[in-house]
Amino acid sequence: MKTEKVKNALGKLESLHKEFESKFPELYTEKSLERLHGLVKELYSIAGEKMDIAGELYRELAPVSRDAEGVIKELQKNEHQMKFRLEELMNLLAGPLDYEDKTRLKAALDRLVQFHRIYDYTMRRAIQVVGKEVESIEFIERMGLESENQKKVPAGIMERLKGIEEVERKLDTLITFTGRLYSHPGDVHKVEEALIEWHRMGLLWVEARNVEKLSGVREAGEILEGLALIGVTERKKRGGESVYRHRSFSSG
Repeated sequence: MKTEKVKNALGKLESLHKEFESKFPELYTEKSLERLHGLVKELYSIAGEKMDIAGELYRELAPVSRDAEGVIKELQKNEHQMKFRLEELMNLLAGPLDYEDKTRLKAALDRLVQFHRIYDYTMRRAIQVVGKEVESIEFIERMGLESENQKKVPAGIMERLKGIEEVERKLDTLITFTGRLYSHPGDVHKVEEALIEWHRMGLLWVEARNVEKLSGVREAGEILEGLALIGVTERKKRGGESVYRHRSFSSG
């Protein structure tokens, strides 16, 4: 990994996001449809630049950091969603608007504004996580861990780094869960009901793939992880796999 290249890319990403955030509130106040169209195109262009940088960061960091890989994937997914929503607005603003078009425009703006809450938090969190990962990698390189023949990082420092990584993993899980809860609340309900149904059929600890099969919700494990973090479910490892139990079926 080229550390300096990653730091420069991360700095550019942060700068672009600040520019995006400084312009975004104008969507609420701009009355001219022509200027609104121009503003949306500006935001779309910035989102495209950010997506390119996210791809660059992914290529550099995914091979060396699982935490960075996960958070950048989430960032790319949200950036893609933002571009899609801005493109929807651009298409509506490209020509004259009748009453029905204006209604659709308002609905699209409302959806964009609501999505932005998660988008901004995810972006800021990704910048923070990636920044810490780069610092950790730099630290390890300075300690000379490139070679097996060189000395190891003191155990206390490694434990602290692992603790930080675990906190970040939980935060990333909550971000993903919050996104699913906001965008597809019905999925969360289906997953919870499917878990309970398995319990009623006599299975006390349930693997994510069984919940997915019964609920029909893809990547149900993400939701189960989120439910575990907020205390709705319990989680443990069995045979290397995560299994879950709804707290309402807990023995105590």
